Amino acid sequence: IWANIYIYSISCNTYSVPSVLPVNVHAVSFPYIPSDVLLKYKLAKAIAAWPSAVDPVLSGAGKSTIALETERQLFQKGYQVYVLDGDNIRFGLSADLGFAPEDRTENIRRIGEVAKLFADAGILVITAFISPYRDDRDRVRSIAPDLFHEVFVKADLSTCETRDPKGLYAKARRGEIEDFTGISAPYEEPNEAELVIDTGEESIDQSVARLIDYVSSNFKL
Repeated sequence: IWANIYIYSISCNTYSVPSVLPVNVHAVSFPYIPSDVLLKYKLAKAIAAWPSAVDPVLSGAGKSTIALETERQLFQKGYQVYVLDGDNIRFGLSADLGFAPEDRTENIRRIGEVAKLFADAGILVITAFISPYRDDRDRVRSIAPDLFHEVFVKADLSTCETRDPKGLYAKARRGEIEDFTGISAPYEEPNEAELVIDTGEESIDQSVARLIDYVSSNFKL
């Protein structure tokens, strides 16, 4: 989970197709299987839980820890669930991107599109990434506005620096890491997150329980 989370459910709409396509690309309506049929045979509605970043920062907020434990518990409850985070996106789909503002924007765009595809397949998706810019998060929400839920995983900078599991803040303070959110790059808090979790005040177990309660209330098996 980021310091924010976004949640998607299955869509009943087909994709819109650009008016002009390359000669080797052919327009196809998706999904082939109607959404009501998918919902009937899937164990759960699809959601994409999207955490964006910490109060001013991100690393050390607890997003990945919360995301992975939430995934484990939801799977035990019968949900089809998958976590997207930096470890499985930055080393593959977004391996060509850095951390400059334009690269962050493109990374979040890719994640949003991938999460939407998972949601169309009936899979609950929890995304755990640094998404410091409000415009980028709003752009992802616009991909599937009825399917998207944002959870703000909040922790102040001093709390994140105290945790610093990867030693990244120390390196950023020494100038060894450029464009580091909270130190040399900004973080814009969400205006209308569906859920706020303050990991500076709540334990991991409490945070996970609140997120699972939210999912259970909004996405029924």
